[in-house]
Amino acid sequence: MTDEHGSRARHIHDPQVLRAIAHPVRNRVLAELTAQGSMRAADVARELDIPANQASFHLRQLAKYGLVEEDPGAARDKRDRVWKASNPSGTTANLKELEASPGGKAASAVFRRNQAEWGRMVVDQALSDRREEGTHTSLTNAALRLTKEESVAMADELTALVDRWSERTRGSTRPRDDSRRTYLYYAVLMPHPGLHLDPDEGERP
Repeated sequence: MTDEHGSRARHIHDPQVLRAIAHPVRNRVLAELTAQGSMRAADVARELDIPANQASFHLRQLAKYGLVEEDPGAARDKRDRVWKASNPSGTTANLKELEASPGGKAASAVFRRNQAEWGRMVVDQALSDRREEGTHTSLTNAALRLTKEESVAMADELTALVDRWSERTRGSTRPRDDSRRTYLYYAVLMPHPGLHLDPDEGERP
């Protein structure tokens, strides 16, 4: 999910759609379709290391809310079900706006909780020494002095850059032993949260 300034992303207005995206497995399924392009349930199951029937279930749930759709042009025949992300540029949501809708506060609470847990896991993994051979990991922490308008412009530039790379590499993941992996680009642009120290933290040398 991009932030509220993602220019080509689908804007979510329905709390039920937000719940669908908040589900960690469905979120990852959607991420794979966005990164790789059209996939079958068996492809998704292999990438996520989950049973094929579970992958099919989550694909149907995502389709129910219009987040994925069938791609008949990529199918071998009428029985072959191939799926693609309905909007490869991702989704965006204004949580405050959604919270004003019926059921919005509950959906937002689930989304916020899952995203907080996901964020901690992402940073922990980035800082760990458990790295897959032949891959790259970087963690950037920078401070900038910006106006609100400048921060919006910067976010739009970053979104456009990611979109270009996504379009350039989508569909280029075969064969299975290719050196490509699904990479996560995780970025937060916000006013600096300041210091949050333990009571005795400031006394330590």
